Amino acid sequence: MAKEQERLSRLKTIVSALPNSPGCYQYLDEAGKIIYVGKAKNLKNRVSSYFLKSVDRRKTEVLVSKIQDIKYIVVPTDEDALLLENNLIKKYKPRYNILLKDGKTYPSVCVTNEYLPRVFKTRKIQKKGGTYFGPFSHQGTLNNILELIHKMYKLRRCHQPITEEGIKKGKYKTCLEYHIKNCKGPCIGLQSREEYLQEITEVKEILRGNTRILCEKMLEDMARLSEEMRFEAAMEIKKRYDLALEYCEKSEVVAHSYHNIDVFSIDDEEKSSFINYLHVTNGSINQAFTFEYKKRVDETAEDMLALGIVEMRERYKSNSKEIVIPFPIDLEMEGITFTIPERGDKKHLLELSKLNVRQYRIDSLKQAEKLNPEQRSTNILKELQRKLGLPKLPMRIECFDNSNISGSDAVAGCVVYKQAKPAKSEYRKFNIKTVVGPDDYASMKEVVYRKYKRAMEEGTELPDLIICDGGKGQMEIVRQVIQDELKIDIPIAGLAKDNRHHTNELLFGFPQKTIAVEMDSPLFKFLTRIQDEVHRFAITFHREKRSKSQTKSELDDIKGIGPETKKQLLRTFKSMKRIKEASAAELEKTVGPAKTKILLQAFQEKAEETFQEQQK
Repeated sequence: MAKEQERLSRLKTIVSALPNSPGCYQYLDEAGKIIYVGKAKNLKNRVSSYFLKSVDRRKTEVLVSKIQDIKYIVVPTDEDALLLENNLIKKYKPRYNILLKDGKTYPSVCVTNEYLPRVFKTRKIQKKGGTYFGPFSHQGTLNNILELIHKMYKLRRCHQPITEEGIKKGKYKTCLEYHIKNCKGPCIGLQSREEYLQEITEVKEILRGNTRILCEKMLEDMARLSEEMRFEAAMEIKKRYDLALEYCEKSEVVAHSYHNIDVFSIDDEEKSSFINYLHVTNGSINQAFTFEYKKRVDETAEDMLALGIVEMRERYKSNSKEIVIPFPIDLEMEGITFTIPERGDKKHLLELSKLNVRQYRIDSLKQAEKLNPEQRSTNILKELQRKLGLPKLPMRIECFDNSNISGSDAVAGCVVYKQAKPAKSEYRKFNIKTVVGPDDYASMKEVVYRKYKRAMEEGTELPDLIICDGGKGQMEIVRQVIQDELKIDIPIAGLAKDNRHHTNELLFGFPQKTIAVEMDSPLFKFLTRIQDEVHRFAITFHREKRSKSQTKSELDDIKGIGPETKKQLLRTFKSMKRIKEASAAELEKTVGPAKTKILLQAFQEKAEETFQEQQK
């Protein structure tokens, strides 16, 4: 029982780290054999459903009881997941996938050997009758291909046997398909057999997965026909080209014109390298693995990738003659070509490999963080240290921001993060003392100088990194104070915003350089939280100060009228104007005779002072 609970706990930990992305998941048994392959629009949600307290069917219960490990491959779209599932089921034939249904096999596409060949879906294989493509394990994929073929080529769909002699004798009549423009009428000679067979040749290329090569040929034909001034024929080919191109662009999983290729990518870190391996055969991905390699000394990314290529090809018995990689490596293999693609299908495959290796690394970090929550903060700080090239981990980060309205009630705030968490007891508020008007640079200069001059005098802790909530100008002002005036060495970074006031880049160094940080990464979210927090802190302080200045009145300067009396008067009369206009009886009713006497005397003195000033 304890062993079973440990198994379920381990699997649920894996599930909790799955991405909310389309992809295919694979369940493995204790022997490491794939027993089930599934597709999902959302991997995390789909796989989680298997581990609910109650499942719908007995088969699902049995399947879950056999699962010892879960692997997955992320893909860009739902259709990619569908195509990839198809490929994986074909390759591994998992025990719990429905490979046969009602005693029937998967359907294939037949191109007959007739005088005018037909193209249709079938489950019966009779090799003498034609050429067969497939089988297809997913009806949707097969139907999409047939739909494309019937849109591009108006091939006959009738079942009658057609011969050359029969056409010459006028034996056949056009059917409904011709009248609704789904057929060009080759049975009565309205389409030549040469043209028809050329279309059949192109159909076979589509069924072989060479759609992109066909697109290139159609482009050449269009250009040739245009030069020959045959624009109507060129337009017909363009219609086919657009349909084929749309079909190609639906999927990045299938590289239509490539066979037996290995694709590798790497995500390199200080102590580990994550390497992804994709194998493409017959135009489809049918293997995908990602492994973490621990570094022994100071191996480079190039060293680790070369190691991973040799090890994985040996492990999975690859005989591919071409290897796609993201950058040059110092590795020579007899008879092997290394390719670094810049565009096209191979570039798409490389990007897909990068997507998988990046997701694997993120999931590994998530699982480590679940075992050790403090590790998440450490990982973020390590990433920041690596990105900026800091001499030590930025355990203490301080960030500044100004707040004012047209220069009035100008204030600034400083927030402190220790070990990637806000240390609110060390936040500091600043009233701007020496700056007149809305001058953010001068205000920042005053605040930074006051903060760190005092820290040096009192010997308090200095930050490992200062972050400015602003661009290059703010960074330069802080540098002048820190380096030129105070002569201290603290790294300075800046967070810049776009024209929609959204944070979009991290700046560092002098002259400033933009540091690449992915906007959906934990580091970017951490920096955004710091920026949001310092802005909240500064704006809140500014509002408090502005609120106090707005509620300040003549009552504050009258000796003998305290805060409670002031509140009572304002609550009753609503404004200073009404208090002055109130009669003695109304005032006495609210605050009593003694304080009414004080108020009336103060108002009289104030009125006399105002009169005298006006006379001058």
